[in-house]
Amino acid sequence: MLKSLRSDILHEAESKDLKVIIIAAEGPVFSSGHDLKELTDVRGRDYHTEVFQTCSEVMMLIRNHPVPVIAMVNGLATAAGCQLVASCDIAVASDKSSFATPGVNIGLFCSTPAVALGRAVPRKVALEMLFTGEPISAQEAVRHGLISKVVPEGQLEEETMRIAKKIASLSRSVVALGKATFYKQLSQDLRAAYFLTSQAMVDNLALRDGQEGIEAFIQKRKPVWSH
Repeated sequence: MLKSLRSDILHEAESKDLKVIIIAAEGPVFSSGHDLKELTDVRGRDYHTEVFQTCSEVMMLIRNHPVPVIAMVNGLATAAGCQLVASCDIAVASDKSSFATPGVNIGLFCSTPAVALGRAVPRKVALEMLFTGEPISAQEAVRHGLISKVVPEGQLEEETMRIAKKIASLSRSVVALGKATFYKQLSQDLRAAYFLTSQAMVDNLALRDGQEGIEAFIQKRKPVWSH
């Protein structure tokens, strides 16, 4: 599944026709994370290393992908499944969804999910989830910033597609620059962040779509994006 997800994320990643990616699931579970049968001693350390390296690669691909990645969650997201939600740029969940990092209950602390979780929610919220393994509701998840919004189950696809279509209507090059810059500046101190983003604004103005958008605004017309 991880290799399939990696392949799908990379598929036509540089295509100008690709504007947004939605990750969704069928059934009552969004993702329950790793298959524990793959994590027994029978497989061995090298195989276990490959599993977690592949998982980490997928999560970083989402972060580094040029287009926004949206999680559409309808159900349970646990362990690496919760990590997947936390790694996406936007997450829309139904009100029946829940989120957990329950590895500690079976003796396998969710250390890799903690990377994404700890960057999405306040530290004490993340640590309570990690130390107890207890799930949080969709309402709690949106309050703490793990997901973007909660909607009734019947409206989940409609709301997710509304967001996706809005993004798809915009300039791919501008969105790609904005996404990359946003994540890059997060790790910087204030002065460095402002220097980096100021340069990004100048680079944005140098883009064809940057000038097209400004000209369209001045001329009171809709912009015609290059992509």
